[in-house]
Amino acid sequence: MTRHTQRRRIVVATVVSGALLLVGPAAYGVATAADKIDNPAASSSQNPGDDQDQDGSGDGSDGQSGNSGDGSESTKDQQGQGDQNQDGQNGGDQKQDGQGQNGSGQDGKDEKNDDPNGLGVLATDCSGSTLQPHDGFQNGNRCVSTAFGEVGTQDKNPSLLITSAPTQVSPGQGFQLTVSTRNLIRDRFLAAAKGGYYKESSLLNGQGLQRGHFHTACRVLPNADEAPDAAPKPEFFLATEDGSGSATPDKVTIDVPGVQQAGDLQCSSWAGDGSHRIPMMQRADQTPAFDSVRVKVG
Repeated sequence: MTRHTQRRRIVVATVVSGALLLVGPAAYGVATAADKIDNPAASSSQNPGDDQDQDGSGDGSDGQSGNSGDGSESTKDQQGQGDQNQDGQNGGDQKQDGQGQNGSGQDGKDEKNDDPNGLGVLATDCSGSTLQPHDGFQNGNRCVSTAFGEVGTQDKNPSLLITSAPTQVSPGQGFQLTVSTRNLIRDRFLAAAKGGYYKESSLLNGQGLQRGHFHTACRVLPNADEAPDAAPKPEFFLATEDGSGSATPDKVTIDVPGVQQAGDLQCSSWAGDGSHRIPMMQRADQTPAFDSVRVKVG
């Protein structure tokens, strides 16, 4: 082989090697992209800031809830609530047992609604209401922002009983009711006509007894077999604020004028705080301070 032929082969080899060096990286890049298209898992991000952890559990901390750890993609929820989670370990998800509804952590606490026990509280004030504020007058379709106020202990919660009433009277005949109250200091009455309705929080006196008054009203029942319409005004209404009342039961006589309409007359008495709400009780199973009787007219 001549020296000229050897030189030509060296030149050809050099050219081929150079071409491989240029083409090689591009070809590798095409193969890598194709591999990601065929294998989507190869393109999923595992950076620490991603919404989904490597095990697919997710923490819901940025408003995007993870799944229950099955490795599938996380479900986005702009309010951070996410989908139901069988094991309840997703911070922003709702547990199937209802303990973590609208929760912001594993204990199901809802900081927005001040709902640490996961009861699903809808509101604790009027900040989210679309109704106009209540102004102390007797208007409906309003939102009352007045705080409930003070509630006494169970042994000092007020009670009330109608102890005497006729069973039947003639149309137009007046009669008397006897009302007994306990633990109700009848010294507080904000006039509703002047803007005192639902305006003041509940207050106790120095002995922990409810301050307020009691109401008495009588109405004719159109039908004794169904709940009546609440809108019509009663035939008789009276608020009793006489400055009396104590922990010892006492009695007050209420004079009811005659009612002309024949039928079943329902007469009721109920305690009110200074702003006309039935006083609160320490426990949910206590009977509030109210009572009713039926008087036949006719």
